[in-house]
Amino acid sequence: MPKTNISPPSQRIRGVIAPVITPFTADLLPDQQRFITHCQWLLSQNCGLAVFGTNSEANSMSAEERMMLLDALVAAGIDPSRMMPGTGCCSVTETVELTAHAVKHGCAGVLMLPPFYYKNVSEEGLYRYFSEVVQRVGDTRLKIYLYHIPPVAIVGITPKLVERLLKAYPTAITGMKDSSGDWNNTKTFLDAFATDGFDVFVGSESFLLANMRDDGAGTISATANVNPAAIHKLYAESAVAPKTFGAVSADLERQQARLNVVRAVFSNRKFPSMIAALKQAIAICRNEPEWARVRPPLVELTKQQTKLLAADLKAIGFAMPDIERQK
Repeated sequence: MPKTNISPPSQRIRGVIAPVITPFTADLLPDQQRFITHCQWLLSQNCGLAVFGTNSEANSMSAEERMMLLDALVAAGIDPSRMMPGTGCCSVTETVELTAHAVKHGCAGVLMLPPFYYKNVSEEGLYRYFSEVVQRVGDTRLKIYLYHIPPVAIVGITPKLVERLLKAYPTAITGMKDSSGDWNNTKTFLDAFATDGFDVFVGSESFLLANMRDDGAGTISATANVNPAAIHKLYAESAVAPKTFGAVSADLERQQARLNVVRAVFSNRKFPSMIAALKQAIAICRNEPEWARVRPPLVELTKQQTKLLAADLKAIGFAMPDIERQK
């Protein structure tokens, strides 16, 4: 792949980033204060903020709601350089509006889904879409992290598309999140672009150690909403560890295995969604039932499912003492 003149990694957001869950009021409106409080807690746990990602129920929210919440976070004193708002929509007009809004606030970057309604679109169509966004935003501060999530969007990001975009917009196309769930796919992007400073985040902390050993940037993971400190510990220690086997490597492997156990609880198919399970866990730990709400078409855990979640978390010795102290 060709070398590019993209900005050095030191100027960008890296590490553990949470696609922040969005609390809702009884009227199913965004609960602004709870949202701010959760973001503040995540920052205290060394976790960046990918507000309005998949886990945030972003595609169940309007552009106006997203911009209102971002304005509220900035007004609350939250550092925009720790934020990577999701801005990708099917409408290029809305994507441009959300992206320009994030750039104006000085966010570290934006996480951008491809337009996902039409399936089997061509590489040329996707290239034109992202090109249109870059050109319409027209701001040298723009940094786009492409979002590859084929299990949900169906429409994906390919190495050829990344290569073409990097060649045309080397300062705007900064990295990607790979939520394919396929480590071989992630490694393809790392092998092709990581040495050129293109940041590759894995969409699950289950691949965090492998990603760091291949010069990845970290993880943007749903379970960072409830387990940020442990995930950050693995990120921080693996970032400086020698890429060889030994006592250090064995300890990192144990940490990775523990993270996988926690994630397995929340991704249990007995629950209606991981989003609902994560919200219920926070509702339990904060003793705030309001946290359990999701927007249709998602549904909350039933009483029986809530008991199962609580029992499963107790069985693995999982707790969130830091979030309990924040109340």
